[in-house]
Amino acid sequence: MSITNAMYSGVSGLSAEGDALGVVGDNVANANTVGFKQSRAVFEDILGSAVGAPNAAGAGVRMARTQQIFAQGTLQNTGQGTDLALSGDGFFVVNGAVDGIQGNFYTRAGQSTLRNDGTLVNAQGMEFQGYAALGNGTYAGGLSPIKVPTAAIQPKTTTTMNITANLDANATIPTAAWDPQNPAATSNFSTSMKVYDSLGNGHNVDVYFRKTAAGAWDYHAIAPGGDITGGVAGTNSEIATGTVDFTTTGALNNVTGGGTVNFVGANPAQPLAFNFGSPISGGGTGLGGTTQFGSPSNVSAQSQDGYSSGDLAGIKIDGDGVVKGVYTNGEQIPVGKLAVAKFRSNDGLGRAGHNVWMATKESGEAAIGEPGTGGKAAIVSGSLEQSNVDISTQFVDLITHQRGFQANSKTITTANEMLQEVVNLKR
Repeated sequence: MSITNAMYSGVSGLSAEGDALGVVGDNVANANTVGFKQSRAVFEDILGSAVGAPNAAGAGVRMARTQQIFAQGTLQNTGQGTDLALSGDGFFVVNGAVDGIQGNFYTRAGQSTLRNDGTLVNAQGMEFQGYAALGNGTYAGGLSPIKVPTAAIQPKTTTTMNITANLDANATIPTAAWDPQNPAATSNFSTSMKVYDSLGNGHNVDVYFRKTAAGAWDYHAIAPGGDITGGVAGTNSEIATGTVDFTTTGALNNVTGGGTVNFVGANPAQPLAFNFGSPISGGGTGLGGTTQFGSPSNVSAQSQDGYSSGDLAGIKIDGDGVVKGVYTNGEQIPVGKLAVAKFRSNDGLGRAGHNVWMATKESGEAAIGEPGTGGKAAIVSGSLEQSNVDISTQFVDLITHQRGFQANSKTITTANEMLQEVVNLKR
């Protein structure tokens, strides 16, 4: 290698170390950027002769590329329900424009908010993509923006009352006949629930259980007479009745009955069914709901499927990525499920700024699906993934590249002194 080549090699070293310092500086600058992935400089040598030549002399170094390190960052619990983090391999899918390019982009930064039209967006205003809720726990197959309806939700009529209870097998049969005007004295046990009519008005319904024989019970649902069309204020109106019977082991064997109710001012003939569990007659075990064992009567769970109207109060995002609208009437209604994308090669993703990446030929097409499936990352709500930059490591790299820069500077000055000696030989 000639002295001149040594100088050029030193210059290449200065350039490479300077470029590497830029990579370290970018890492340090983004040490507090949510979802940021650190990069490292990848150097390669330069040949001064043909490839494969024996005893080929080197001609310096250059930075071949920067490589991003997609190691998992620390998950920090923020307590903010709209903050999202990914645990594992994958990216949130967001749609928007970056420098005039419109389409899907991919991010690990999960700071989400609701736009004024109810669309879930990230800090840059790009729309989170997912699968729209179709009802009954099902979701659409294609991607669309996650959008929470901002208008008030309409009331939902109660059609089913669900009661899980134990009726005391040792209870005695009441001697007096059933009397809806004196229900407590003519029954063994009761529970109460609020149900809703077509206008969203709530009505208190009391359900009384009366033992009629060993393993056999009647149930009677009553409401205030003033709430019922044709009823009399100050009295009780019976709106439904039926029977439940049990096996000798206390399992629910069969259920009959139900009714219709006409609340004042609401849609008439509102159906009202009662779900006490899965009776044996219906193919169930008879043990998953109401039972009759030799212990005091009690209700372990009860619910009904109606609600009043309500305004949007906020959103909640579950760990499985389900986005729910939270309303002032206490209802939480699923509106969609967030999507997660996975790539064959994360190293091939193109940085697009704004905390997002874009797919390239090198990364392959995104495999998009539900979180936690097919090796895709799971969603952790109420948390954010911190930058995976280790400041202490970056400072060591900073010193290393600084020393490399100084060493290459010394190569240049030494080669310059040697050239000066050559020039001096002519004097």
